[in-house]
Amino acid sequence: MNRENETLWTLKSEYVHRLAKQGLRVDNRDAFEYRDIEVTPGYVTRSPGSALVKLGNTTVLAGISMDVGTPFQDTPNEGVIMTGAELVPLASPTFESGPPSEDAIELARVVDRGIRESKAIDLEKLVIEEGEKVWMVFIDLHILDYDGNLFDASALAAMAALMHTNVPKYEDEKVIRTESSMKMPLRRVPVETTFAKIGDTLLLDPVLDEEKAADVRLTIATTDDGYICASQKGGSGALTVEEIEMIIDKSFEKGDFLRGILKDNMKG
Repeated sequence: MNRENETLWTLKSEYVHRLAKQGLRVDNRDAFEYRDIEVTPGYVTRSPGSALVKLGNTTVLAGISMDVGTPFQDTPNEGVIMTGAELVPLASPTFESGPPSEDAIELARVVDRGIRESKAIDLEKLVIEEGEKVWMVFIDLHILDYDGNLFDASALAAMAALMHTNVPKYEDEKVIRTESSMKMPLRRVPVETTFAKIGDTLLLDPVLDEEKAADVRLTIATTDDGYICASQKGGSGALTVEEIEMIIDKSFEKGDFLRGILKDNMKG
């Protein structure tokens, strides 16, 4: 970052901190209020599953691709999940072209962990021949516009895409992509909720300016049957026990809100 940008971010950070002290935010939301959310399932018609999610100005496209492969040796009776994220320079001047950055790797891992640890997908139903052939599920996250809180937007897009996914037919040693054998076998709907602490104030769904000004960030992934399945902390600041307890309570409350949006958009 050049000196001019550093000065700009410093001034913005000071402004965000002043607002937070007064209980205000840069976009006039309440502390625990999400930005407007739009979910468009089936955005890519040629993909077996896809979804576009807009969280305020943050926009993420999730695409699902599937192929037949060999299971891992320690899980011969389970299909395989792999998640990747691409932060394209078009989405933000802070993103650079080339190999995946640390931020892209962290994003993919956090989304993957929420899905994997919640056992959202019934992987046993993706077995074609135990120990030999299974369906491999590739979740690809494409960041189209970045204005903060990629974790929640990406996790929501991934789940919306999975809920929309049709597993192709496999017959005579061939994948028939024009036909479906079943819907993606889902058992749970994990979502992620991200909080930023600015000074002594906790905020849900930070925009980019709030993310940059935050002392600490905490993301909690919850399931629809009442479990925490993953978490990720960022920043060098600290949270008190009381703050963590509040974040957990709000994560379940807001998690139900996000799942409601997903289910409303999947009807029909």
